[in-house]
Amino acid sequence: MSEEIKTNEVPAAAATAAARPERPARPFAKKRFESRRKVCKVCAEKIDNVDYKNFQFVKSFTMESGKILSRRITGTCAKHQRQITKAIKRDRNLAILPYSLPKK
Repeated sequence: MSEEIKTNEVPAAAATAAARPERPARPFAKKRFESRRKVCKVCAEKIDNVDYKNFQFVKSFTMESGKILSRRITGTCAKHQRQITKAIKRDRNLAILPYSLPKK
């Protein structure tokens, strides 16, 4: 009699899979926001070394408050981000760029 019970048993995983109907695909599902891949501005313009004398270009990598923008925001590669940081710090030291803006 115990043999009959074992043959009639259904595994628990198979029973739950058979009981659950498959979900239909959503016809009007929201698409996830896909941002464009950021390209290094310095690599795109084929600049070998970032020069501190080109302060207009270097200034574009700083915020209005004087802070240096991160790679995540600007999209520059690690090599050029280091060069940009060095150029900004030189410009600040030579008083070409401000450390920060005066408070109002």
